[in-house]
Amino acid sequence: MPEEQVPVSIPVRLVDHADFDWSVDTGPASEVRRITAAADAEDDAVNLNEAAILHLKNRGLAGGVLHLAEGGYALRYDDTLDLVVHPDARGRGVGTALARAALAGLSGEVNAWSHSDHPAAGRIAARLGLARERELWVMERALDATLPTATPTPDYRIRTFRPGDEEGILHANALAFAHHPEQGHMTLRDFQERTEESWFDPAGLFLAVPADEDTDDPDRQVLGFHWTKVHPEGYGEVYVVAVNPKAAGRGIGKVLTGAGLAHLRDLGLPKVILYVDGDNDPAIAVYVGAGFAHVRTEAQYLGVPRL
Repeated sequence: MPEEQVPVSIPVRLVDHADFDWSVDTGPASEVRRITAAADAEDDAVNLNEAAILHLKNRGLAGGVLHLAEGGYALRYDDTLDLVVHPDARGRGVGTALARAALAGLSGEVNAWSHSDHPAAGRIAARLGLARERELWVMERALDATLPTATPTPDYRIRTFRPGDEEGILHANALAFAHHPEQGHMTLRDFQERTEESWFDPAGLFLAVPADEDTDDPDRQVLGFHWTKVHPEGYGEVYVVAVNPKAAGRGIGKVLTGAGLAHLRDLGLPKVILYVDGDNDPAIAVYVGAGFAHVRTEAQYLGVPRL
């Protein structure tokens, strides 16, 4: 959401849903990809998050609106705004013009992310009456011989994903992230869309399951899981670590984390990242103890827009 000046007259157009096709190399989808790639390279960040990209790829603009200007775009689904400006177009008022167009007619609060925590994003947010509400930390560590390890207790074991585990994973995820604004609402469709991505590897999705695994009790089908991800740029990610709260206190999270990190290291990757809320002091302390360091911040702005 980077931009600086108040726009004088910036042409902004609303994209028709029928004109948006992620699979083609021309048109609005191509322009979104071009602007995003340039911004990512300039900011050393991912300016359009995975959830938004998967929605555009699999569902187009269904449930959303896209505004385009020369050198930028604003994408809004319900109350969530993603705004990206090409580095060559920054400082000209493009971002403010796009934000105002995207938020026109919206009643209630909007949340807008600056995935690069760009200073201009804060200025646009202030101009629109949005307060800095939340920070997401990116933490990183080397994948080397100092990785943390832990051994499961005899009542559970670690194995990798196999078809049929989906509902158990979703159940554990929903309980573990019951108060998380994004992760806790993952649906079966969301899960399946991710497993259809080129990066998905069932050997990198680790499950903690009871030693006597054959059970109809949803709380005992999947005690927890660690979903790892390998990025095309050649590094790993602790994509999701979740433990059913009813299975807490058994060291499951540490065992799963160690298993996933060892897997990424054995693939020959040099480093691994993870995302954690900046105010989650207990989790940050665990990750620092596991050798992770804070390397970048993403910021969320929230409020009723003042247009």
